[in-house]
This record gives sequence, C-alpha cells and structure tokens, in this order.
Amino acid sequence: MTQTAGDLMEIVERTVEGMGFEFVDLEHLPRGMMRVTIDSEEGIGVDDCERVSNQLTHLFTVEDINYERLEVSSPGVERPLKRERDWKRFIGKLAHVELFAPLMAEGFPEAGRRKLDGRIQGVTGEGAEAVIEFLFTDEKPAKTPAQAARERIAQKRAGKKAQAVEPVAVSFALAEVDRAYLVAELNFKGK
Repeated sequence: MTQTAGDLMEIVERTVEGMGFEFVDLEHLPRGMMRVTIDSEEGIGVDDCERVSNQLTHLFTVEDINYERLEVSSPGVERPLKRERDWKRFIGKLAHVELFAPLMAEGFPEAGRRKLDGRIQGVTGEGAEAVIEFLFTDEKPAKTPAQAARERIAQKRAGKKAQAVEPVAVSFALAEVDRAYLVAELNFKGK
C-alpha cells in the first residue's frame, strides 16, 4: 500500500494521540530513518517512547509502510513550535523565531528583522489565520554553566550590566514562520 507523506503524517498523529501523547513531528531522514517526536504535559520517559515505537512498528507492518529504522523521542528542551496549539501552550515562554521575510516594526533597523528572540505573548485567530503576539527582547540565556560563569565575569569586568535592548511588541502570522523553537531557560545558580 502506497502512502503519501500527508497520509502517513495523519496516521502517525492519530495513533500517537490515541495513545494519550501529543504528536509533535514526523521526519523522514536519510537511509530510511523515520523520526517521530512526541510530548506530554507530564514529560516523556524512555518507557513512553518504547510503547509508541512498538505500536508504530505494528502499524507500519499492517499498513505496509516502508522504512529502515524508527526513532521515537521527546522534543527536548528546545522544543519546536509548529502548530497553533504549541504557541498557545507555551504563552509566556522564551522562544527563538525565524521568519521567511524580515519583519518591520518600530524599534527595529530599517531593513527589519528575520530572527527574533523573545517571549510568546498570545495567539489570536485559528488555523491558517492564527496570529502570534510576540515580545522581542533579544534574550539569550546561557546554555552551559561555563557560559553563564563567563558572562558574569565579563559583566563584573565591564563594571555594569550589558545594555539591554528595549522590548518591542510585534505580531506575525503563523504562516510567516519558517522555524521556531523554545529556548531553554536553565538556572545555574542552584536556586
């Protein structure tokens, strides 16, 4: 049985969500590898991935879907934001957004910005009409304890905090987003 990419996506999504998980993504990778990303409000464990992998393996056998390897995983700390429901779920969180074309806004350079770091403020509309309300802050949190320590030392040597960028409220259609993902906010101070 030949499946189109859209049919396969729909079958996998229905199966994953039928098992009580959130379907995030399906990727076709080189050498016949298929990667399915799942999530849950409670988080994803190895047992969850194993259950979904076993179910999808049986499904692919029954549906005669050709693949070499199957990988089921969680989205990780830098979770992709692909659907309207992702944006709604993570309102208030720090995100990195890359748009197809530069966005013009008061406070941006004349050419606009295509890459934005800031906080998700809200979502209006639904489906293809969804508009993301976003607060551009240019926040870039440290990704490792060593990086956090280097930044603290550099700030001490400079004798002042780095000049913060004025936040700019912007909005863009979900259809204008090339790619977007959450930015991990890790606390290395132990508080």
